[in-house]
Amino acid sequence: QVHLVESGGGMVQAGGSLRLSCAASGRTSSAYGVGWFRQAPGKEREFVAAIGRWGFGPYYSDFAKGRFTISRANAQNTVYLQMSSLKPEDTAVYYCAADVSGRGSSRYQDYEYWGQGTQVTVSS
Repeated sequence: QVHLVESGGGMVQAGGSLRLSCAASGRTSSAYGVGWFRQAPGKEREFVAAIGRWGFGPYYSDFAKGRFTISRANAQNTVYLQMSSLKPEDTAVYYCAADVSGRGSSRYQDYEYWGQGTQVTVSS
C-alpha cells in the first residue's frame, strides 16, 4: 500500500509559478513511477507529467512541455511538479499517482494509487 499526499497548490496570477509536491509513504514507495494528472470542472482527468525509475521518463503532455518540470527526490520519497508561466486554463485539481511498474505512464489506468488532490487556481 502506498499513501500519497499532494501539497503546494493555491491561487496565483497568470504568468506566475507554483511548485507542487507529492509525498509518498508506504512499502517500497520510492520504487514506483509517479504521474501528475489534473481535472478541471466539467472536464476529463488529463495527463500532465510522469517520471519513472531506472531511467524511464520524464514524460510531458504537450501543454506542459517547456512550462512544467517534474523531478523526484528519492531520499525524501517526494516528487515535485514545478509549474511556471501559468495560464488561467491551468486551473484544476492536480493529483499525483503511483505506478507499481516503476515506468511511469501517461495513462491514468496504469496507476494503482492516487492522492486526494490539490487545487490550483490561476487568475487572469
